Amino acid sequence: MMFLMQNKKISFKLLFSYLHFLHSHFLLARLLAPPKTHIGVKIQQPHTGDAAVPTTARLPENNVNQNAEDATPPTPKEIRAIVLTGYGGLKAVKVMKRPEPSAPGEGEVIIRVQACGLNFLDLMARQGAIDNPPKTPCVMGFECAGVIEAVGEGVTDFKAKDNVVALTEYKAWAELVCVPAKYVYSLPSGMEPKEAVSMLMNYIVAYCLVFDIGNLQKGQKVLIHSGGGSVGLAVASLCKTVPDVTLIGTASKHKHDTIAEYFTHLFDHSQDYVQETKKLLPEGVDLVLDCVCGEDVNKGYSLLKPLGRYVLYGTSSIVSGETKSFFSFAKSWWQVDKVSPIKLFDENKILAGFHLRHLLYQQGCHDYVRGVVSKVFKMWEEKKIKITTDSEWALEDVAEAMQKMHDRKNIGKIILLPDKAPKPQQKAMKEKEKSITSGESTDTDPKDEQTPPPEIKNIFVVKSPPFISSQWKCLKFIALQKEKLLIVILAVFVVLPNDCYSLFKDLMCLL
Repeated sequence: MMFLMQNKKISFKLLFSYLHFLHSHFLLARLLAPPKTHIGVKIQQPHTGDAAVPTTARLPENNVNQNAEDATPPTPKEIRAIVLTGYGGLKAVKVMKRPEPSAPGEGEVIIRVQACGLNFLDLMARQGAIDNPPKTPCVMGFECAGVIEAVGEGVTDFKAKDNVVALTEYKAWAELVCVPAKYVYSLPSGMEPKEAVSMLMNYIVAYCLVFDIGNLQKGQKVLIHSGGGSVGLAVASLCKTVPDVTLIGTASKHKHDTIAEYFTHLFDHSQDYVQETKKLLPEGVDLVLDCVCGEDVNKGYSLLKPLGRYVLYGTSSIVSGETKSFFSFAKSWWQVDKVSPIKLFDENKILAGFHLRHLLYQQGCHDYVRGVVSKVFKMWEEKKIKITTDSEWALEDVAEAMQKMHDRKNIGKIILLPDKAPKPQQKAMKEKEKSITSGESTDTDPKDEQTPPPEIKNIFVVKSPPFISSQWKCLKFIALQKEKLLIVILAVFVVLPNDCYSLFKDLMCLL
């Protein structure tokens, strides 16, 4: 099989025969296998005036005395948290009760959260579109601010009641958070928790891009994508601290009027910004900051002048919908050209990348990040930079907040507040779902009606549905060739048997 896939001169009729042989054995095994059964019980529902609907329940394994009073441990205290129940769409994100952290460990602090930051990284984490995603269910969030309630052994830089902001590896979106002290930063005097989460992560990224990697100097030209986002506006604010900088930004058309004061020139990302930039600056730009990836990598590189720097700090192009898309991944990878170091040597250009999460949690550069935070806070105290907040949301409204960022409608930072009341319609829907789940009517008080326990009746057997032999699964081979590299992608489709050979024949025309 591997020989057939690696050889370009594949005998597809032979391959089809081999797959048909495997499928025949699969059918035979399915037909000879005994049917699966599910054992359940009928339950007599209390009479309500309508026809009773039988439901199923499991038989108790042992006859347990329901009236026995067992010694139960005290119920642990609980907190509200935004939990990712599984990778996927907005419905996978829910506000749930979680156990309250008992005591901080060595080198940790417990923070009473007052504000949380929503970042594009959270959208990618929800879809499972990041490296090493955590096991679900898990508490979401990478950024929070509040007051320290307790400190663990070995913590000397913080004490109870200190106002702090933290960068966490997940679990930031909760009322109480336990965080290693090395990821916690004291707030300067006068800074509110809302302001802290509005600037921490995006200004750390922006400062590193503009100064430490980009080495921005007086009179240079900069191009940045997603100029209306929180990082884009932070970059624009930092660029204003350097004299005579020309800043070109791309952003959605509806954001231009609001953010025009930050930029020298603004273009809609859907238009040909490369040609427009070349008309304005025929010699090119000194610094390109790209958070989109895909085809914008090649476009940005083409705009660099000699000694120009291109920095990739995000891959937002792979988030094209509510759930993770394989085709968005493939398209983004396909559109990026490989650049040889010899080409960089010949053209005197620089390619770089910046990934804050890797820098902080995997590469252990927390001392460097702490130094950047100190510089950013000092610039805020000196009123050299601005904080731009888009909107504030309750924890229960996180899905709507995420949708706004999905649609690229936010201008600045989106904040989640644990103490903020949810929107009325959200609260009403939550109560309605609760009543439906519990089987209670919203018109009457459930306490007014005392229903007797259900009575167990006779056992019945449910057979598994029969195997549908008119359809079967076959492998679809899509061959893509790029730079003499043959890449075979396997996908599974359900088709009719008569269409199989024609399907393979049509697919082979792609080679």
